[in-house]
Amino acid sequence: MPIATAPAFQIETATEAEISQHVTTSLTVFRFADNPAILVLDFASLHEQGKMLNRVAAFVEKARLPHERVLTDSELNAAIQAKGDTVETYYFGHDYSAASLARFFALADAARIDLDPLEEKLRALLRQQGWFAAGVAAGLISVPAAGSDPRITDAVRAVILRHELSHGEFFSNAEYAEYVRRFWQTELAGEERGSVRGFLAKQDYDVREEELMYNEMQAYLMFTRDPAFFAADMVGMTQDRLATLRGRFLAGMPAGWLRNALAGYQSPVSAQ
Repeated sequence: MPIATAPAFQIETATEAEISQHVTTSLTVFRFADNPAILVLDFASLHEQGKMLNRVAAFVEKARLPHERVLTDSELNAAIQAKGDTVETYYFGHDYSAASLARFFALADAARIDLDPLEEKLRALLRQQGWFAAGVAAGLISVPAAGSDPRITDAVRAVILRHELSHGEFFSNAEYAEYVRRFWQTELAGEERGSVRGFLAKQDYDVREEELMYNEMQAYLMFTRDPAFFAADMVGMTQDRLATLRGRFLAGMPAGWLRNALAGYQSPVSAQ
């Protein structure tokens, strides 16, 4: 008798607009048309998203949690409750590199951590895509369905998607990641970097992770245009200073879809 194999994931190629406007009733996997190295997980519920990705979030970027080992169920639940969160509210959108995801599963296996069936589903998807091989430059992001939380309107979903897609580009495009690193080090003053760290610390990011800091800098300062998520005064900047930074960032960006997206804003401080 042949050994049963898990069914292959059906992955649809789609543009940002198509993903943003998609209405899902179950987990849908998209390959981003403008950068096929970015996979987008479109979740019908925040609960399903959290069960699949919260443990990865804790492992990769949460403050005061270990990044050299994977949390058990009880440790993860305690970490979520300690912040006054639930499975659903721990994150609204996720983003991880292929390398981080491969390390997560390797360490989970080494420690014999019992993973959730949805985490195993994620493993199967990554295996299908070949992301456990060394040197894969790719990014996985997620977006929740509009209405999965009262705060997630269609407009907010679009904001989350743009934010997360910029992370996907960072993870999959070495030229862009290096550009962001240089901009962080040379264009922001020391006190401005400190203010960005303070802003991210309030959201419980691990500020000791330098790459995480400048990756989040580009996503928030350049690509998050909803004041509920980001505004200049949240990092101690004036609107004029933020506009200047956005203009300088755009001027030096590598060519491609993300540069076109930044150029497409009507003004450096307009909401999306």
